[in-house]
Amino acid sequence: MPLPERLRDRVFAWVADDPEPATAREALDFVAADDEAALADRFGAPLEFGTAGLRGVLGCGPSRMNRAVVRRATAGLCDHLVRTVPDARDRGLVVGRDARRRSDVFARDAAAVADAAGFAVHFHEDPCPTPLVAFAVKDLGAAAGVMVTASHNPPEYNGFKVYWGNGAQIIPPHDKGIAEAIERVGSVKQICDGAFDRPPWLRAPSRLRPVMPGTEQRYLDALAAMDFGLPQDRDIVIAYTPLHGVGLRLATRALESAGFRQVHVVAEQAQPDGAFPTVRFPNPEESEAMQRVMALAEKVGAHLVLANDPDADRLAVGYRGRDGRYRLLNGNEIGVLLGHHRLADDPRPAQNRLVCTTIVSSPLLPAICRSLGVHCELTLTGFKWIANRAMEVEAVTGARFAFGYEEAFGSTTTDLVRDKDGVSAALVMARLAAQLHARGGTLGDRLDEIARTWGVWASGQHNAAFPGAAGMQKMKAIMEALRSRPPEAIGGLRVTEVRDYLRRTVSAGGETRPLELPASDVLAFELDGGARIVARPSGTEPKIKYYFDVREDAAPAEPLDDARVRAARRKDELRDGFVGLVSGLVP
Repeated sequence: MPLPERLRDRVFAWVADDPEPATAREALDFVAADDEAALADRFGAPLEFGTAGLRGVLGCGPSRMNRAVVRRATAGLCDHLVRTVPDARDRGLVVGRDARRRSDVFARDAAAVADAAGFAVHFHEDPCPTPLVAFAVKDLGAAAGVMVTASHNPPEYNGFKVYWGNGAQIIPPHDKGIAEAIERVGSVKQICDGAFDRPPWLRAPSRLRPVMPGTEQRYLDALAAMDFGLPQDRDIVIAYTPLHGVGLRLATRALESAGFRQVHVVAEQAQPDGAFPTVRFPNPEESEAMQRVMALAEKVGAHLVLANDPDADRLAVGYRGRDGRYRLLNGNEIGVLLGHHRLADDPRPAQNRLVCTTIVSSPLLPAICRSLGVHCELTLTGFKWIANRAMEVEAVTGARFAFGYEEAFGSTTTDLVRDKDGVSAALVMARLAAQLHARGGTLGDRLDEIARTWGVWASGQHNAAFPGAAGMQKMKAIMEALRSRPPEAIGGLRVTEVRDYLRRTVSAGGETRPLELPASDVLAFELDGGARIVARPSGTEPKIKYYFDVREDAAPAEPLDDARVRAARRKDELRDGFVGLVSGLVP
């Protein structure tokens, strides 16, 4: 069947303006094959520019990641910066990239577009971790930053992440302003003269400049200054993997500078490789991705296991227990260990410190903060909210940011980087492990101490998929049903409070009060005994994520493992009760 004329015209218009011959040929091949489904998928709605910038599968068309999309996005960003930041061109734009497929080309395009727009461009010539780009924006006083990365997504993805001049990811209204500026961009081929593609003698005067090694060294020096007088015994063995990403150089430099001399690296995953040949899914949250580093840990007798995701903004952790067996920590355990360490082991007074975490992360760290007299802020899901809220609270109260984390393996241990930082997190976790090892203990022992003091918490997640247009409608119907008819009890536990983040209200005991967070389609149910359920539609996938948290107290003489089994069982019962309740809400 011939292609619809309107779709065919849209494809040919794109091809005529596409700066990349390969993606132009890809589109024309689909035309030649009359593949309407493939073309409709690639030339339908464009990738939506949001608070995380852009992220999508590589390929032709406005619905994929390609050179035309990157050039257009950079032009829109530059236009928005000129309109909102008086000295934007002189402060310039930081551009970095990971080692994924096409990241080098996309980063050079972004730099060339900004250069053609008259911006000073601080360009990372080699692949680098995402936290180093976020640091460079602050360190160099840039107006904004761009990191070409798709983080831990599968190999076929890439992305375009934007930082504002404060070093944090963009939030409203800048995401909307940039998106509107992108829509105003005209011909892609006329955006810039391809400064990187032409010989120097044919280029217009350029303000491109490399990000010098001094920025990296200042980052490492600042990490070293975070060491607050803990025991200097660093004689632990560490197994580490960057998962074919870009974290190796910076992470090993940071560890070695801090005195960790026995760092063993998974050789077959050490070098950057955007094909990720040894892992199906390069996400350290997945146990499959951790198999090789765990095997290395067994081989070398490591005390600590560390893994960064491909752009090194997340950290996974494992350790060898007293029984000699290795165990991987979940995201909440990593966040609680790091947060508790930054607060309880720091000899400086706890007053005036600030911790930020998200509404779907474990309630355990906020409980620790209350006990220690530390201000704890809860934000929406996403590190952009953590970082920006931390700066707001600091400005109003004078508090000093100490730590932030989200349960998806992201944390920052200082205000050095206003985003997730898997490198600094790795260093702080190594220091904690070394401190405990010097006393004859392990990370598991510290978790036991925390459980004895603040209770045993079990946290889990259930994802309910709703594919297709009908699925999206059902997701909306489920959230509306939960919102309009909130349950009075779930899994045998009474609902004591309902937090509606879309309507920005808290309902408890027949009374309603305002909720001071940006509007978001999230519902949270507080239950008797400290249990909690959060329902949140995914912003990137057709599914609703349900989060479950349950607290159990262990009797003084009771083994903690017994209390943990009890908590896990209660969590599963709560999950089953809630999933069953939801399934009956909408036909």
